[in-house]
Amino acid sequence: MQVDLVVREGSLVDGSGSPACDGDLAIDGGRVVAIGDVDGVRGRDEIDARGLVVCPGFVNVLSHAYFTLQADPRGLSDLYQGVTTQVFGEGLSLGPVAGEMTEAMIGLGDFADGARRSWPRLRAFLEYLETRGVGHNVASFVGAENLRMSVAGLDDRRLTDDDLARACALLDRELADGALGVGSALIYPPGSYADTAELTAYAHVLARHDALYISHLRNEGDRLLEGVEELLDIARDSGARAEIFHLKTAGRDNRHKMRDVLSRLEAARAAGIDVTADIYPYAAGGTALASAIPPPFHLGGPERLREHLRDPRSRSRIVDAVRNGGDWEGLWLMSGGADGVVVLSNHPDLGITPGTSVADIAKARGDDDPITTMLDIVLAAPHADAAYFLGDEDNVRLAFERPWVSVGSDSDAPAVDERFADHPVHPRAFGAFARVLGRYARDEGIVSLEEAVRRMTGLPATTLRLRDRGALRVGAHADVAIFSREEIVDTATYANPASYARGMRHVLVNGTPALRDGEPTGALSGRALRRDVS
Repeated sequence: MQVDLVVREGSLVDGSGSPACDGDLAIDGGRVVAIGDVDGVRGRDEIDARGLVVCPGFVNVLSHAYFTLQADPRGLSDLYQGVTTQVFGEGLSLGPVAGEMTEAMIGLGDFADGARRSWPRLRAFLEYLETRGVGHNVASFVGAENLRMSVAGLDDRRLTDDDLARACALLDRELADGALGVGSALIYPPGSYADTAELTAYAHVLARHDALYISHLRNEGDRLLEGVEELLDIARDSGARAEIFHLKTAGRDNRHKMRDVLSRLEAARAAGIDVTADIYPYAAGGTALASAIPPPFHLGGPERLREHLRDPRSRSRIVDAVRNGGDWEGLWLMSGGADGVVVLSNHPDLGITPGTSVADIAKARGDDDPITTMLDIVLAAPHADAAYFLGDEDNVRLAFERPWVSVGSDSDAPAVDERFADHPVHPRAFGAFARVLGRYARDEGIVSLEEAVRRMTGLPATTLRLRDRGALRVGAHADVAIFSREEIVDTATYANPASYARGMRHVLVNGTPALRDGEPTGALSGRALRRDVS
């Protein structure tokens, strides 16, 4: 018997959490056709995996690579870690853009000249990537912001019954077309304008489709417990499955809350609520520098915010709000102020290099108040990105001990080349998955290697309802990562974030080598995935 490819004599980790076993893997037509002793099978191509781990390719449950994959479809920062599937849709998605929503309302930065930013249907965006050629499989949630903006634009108001009916009808069509569910991001306007009743209405539609409600909680800091309870209420009242994006505690004063959060989630699971979570293994979060400005000043969109920043009286109110906090998640305060906010993007026209704290920028400028420095940067560079040192990695480790917690980078997937020379980068873009394998599993023993693999393969594939993905079994799609257990390591740091992980030898996407002997092949065999609706 001859097949397309045989992987010989690897340590097979199948994605279920079961112990590794030595054997071969035969692949034909993009699927696994035999596992174990396949001496009678010959491959047109063969990979020697002696001394290496062979496992399913990793599923990045929180990716923002919708633009970087248009600029460079190989997705190298993730490919070097063994990622084979990218999942989009935290709060906002590039489709559907319909009704009152316009392309101008997609506030995802100004990267990638020529990148397309919107599609009338979500499926059309995913198929666009596949048709052009993409290095990873791609899937997406419908952004909760898209649903709201389709009927209310950027208005901060409660949706009417008619609004909700139209938004839910749009969601129903997208779910029937294979969308994974709904993703909300409840600290960012206009997503923050949605009340619990609106989100629960979407979740009722999700429940009918066995789709997932996944959320960046309304608050990860002072009202973290309330944010968790809101998500649980939505799941309980609707019957929908639910997941928390990047579970963490924000702010030094809130670190003690993680055990309570985990206890509440465990109790909910025991009571029959299907709730899960994901993490990224870093203490610092990353988002727009403008997110440090409280939501009320974002009302009306980015240009209205800039008007506030230009007006002395409005600017004074913003400074006071940032300094004193209020009824919102204050990223500035939770990061400890200017020393804990680091600009990640490159702004040579402003004299700012990546990796510089706002405190150091203010000092170099001679500013008395670093909050005004931050506002000046946002005014001059509205899409500036920042790392906020508001988390606690020990709490991330504590969460990762739970068997229902998976992994996402919460980042895009750039390369280390000239196209991305000025691209803002958090080290999680280049290191999240390798860090789990090398540091959390091998070095610290938080979980076994087999369990770490399950968290990044079988668990998310099942939660997202990605059929025949995330597993090494006969009939499964041949998304495969092959790496050295001893050598896998993340090399990205905050000082040097654009640094590829080491130790990944081969990566197959739908049976085609995308990484071979540690080098990208240029193959673009990714597919647009649908949620299993069978």
